[in-house]
Amino acid sequence: MVKFEKTVLPNGLPVIVNYDPSTPLVAMNILYKVGARNEDENKTGFAHLFEHLMFGGSVNIPSYDEPLQRAGGENNAFTNSDFTNYYLTIPAQNIETAFWLESDRMLSLAFSENSLEVQRNVVMEEFKQRYLNQPYGDVWLNLRPLAYKVHPYKWATIGKDLSHIEQATMADVKAFFRQWYCPNNAILTLSGNITVKKAVELANRWFGEIPKQHISEKIINAEPAQHEKRFLQLEKNIPADAIYKTFHACNRFDKDFYATELMVDILCGSNSSILYHSLVKEQKLFNTINVYFTGDIDNGLIVIEGKVNESVDIQTADRAINNLLNKVINQGVSEMELNIVKQKTESALQFSEMNIGNRALNLAYFEMIGNVEIINHQMENYNRVTVDDIQRIAAEVMREQNESVMYYCKKGGAA
Repeated sequence: MVKFEKTVLPNGLPVIVNYDPSTPLVAMNILYKVGARNEDENKTGFAHLFEHLMFGGSVNIPSYDEPLQRAGGENNAFTNSDFTNYYLTIPAQNIETAFWLESDRMLSLAFSENSLEVQRNVVMEEFKQRYLNQPYGDVWLNLRPLAYKVHPYKWATIGKDLSHIEQATMADVKAFFRQWYCPNNAILTLSGNITVKKAVELANRWFGEIPKQHISEKIINAEPAQHEKRFLQLEKNIPADAIYKTFHACNRFDKDFYATELMVDILCGSNSSILYHSLVKEQKLFNTINVYFTGDIDNGLIVIEGKVNESVDIQTADRAINNLLNKVINQGVSEMELNIVKQKTESALQFSEMNIGNRALNLAYFEMIGNVEIINHQMENYNRVTVDDIQRIAAEVMREQNESVMYYCKKGGAA
């Protein structure tokens, strides 16, 4: 159980506080409701670029990291398709430093040409190193547009093309900031040794005068239902052939979200799970195999990815995956299999709640999706899932007509 209190400032900024006097620290989390899904298709990568620009100096503070480190704090950030998140941990007696730093960069960045050039080069180098210059790095650059044809999930957070970041202008950057970085498009959460009274007082002092902005929400086109199998084969300089399969699944608000997560865990959540035990340990077709659910705000994907053993034909390996999926569709799963993953999920949730950083992030996330109270009712939702739910969702989702498959092969090898 995570106890919290929520206040909304007059400028629209929600402030959610979990008071925990057992720690000498405070975790602060600021989530901005903007991710890659909110970008223009011809100007992708901007949400991620902004994650970097936010550390390049704000209107009154030339360096973000230096004063935070002097106060004993540490910080980081991440961007995904749905939101951008900034987080830090700091000794409780120095928490006002965190309010000062975060409020100043919400108010306005420094917007210097030098900072833009530096961070643009950093992001471009990241694009090259992570996505272009290492084995399997460009998998998602190819898999996303195979699975999605309309929705902005079809491009990666890093961006669709390097040229979009190369050509980013100061005018583009300022327009993006003004549109998305404002109190009524953000969520401030705190967990740790700070009382609700003090947190709200500091939030009013440092964030209260920042004006709210008009948020002109981009209309995001829904991805049409997929009605036929899609296939792509690539040849690359890689050590082992790999298979990537996606199936369109539900969104984060759907009643089947929790059942989908448990189904994925049953399929490949441990060494004794259905796919891993059969394909890696028994049949020895794969060196590694993994299954996960993206769980996005809009309809996400179930992804199966595996690296095929040297002497194994990739089509044989693919058929073996399909045989196991069809077995789940036709025969379902056992009560024991479902109960095991429920127990594992409950342990993971309890462990997550022990960390103040996780608490702060989770409070922000559930507030973003519309109901912060969900944080204390997740296990109830998982426990409602039945074996019939698992079989029904498997049949609805893991159909051939809903599948996209990519064979990622060594050069010289072919399916």
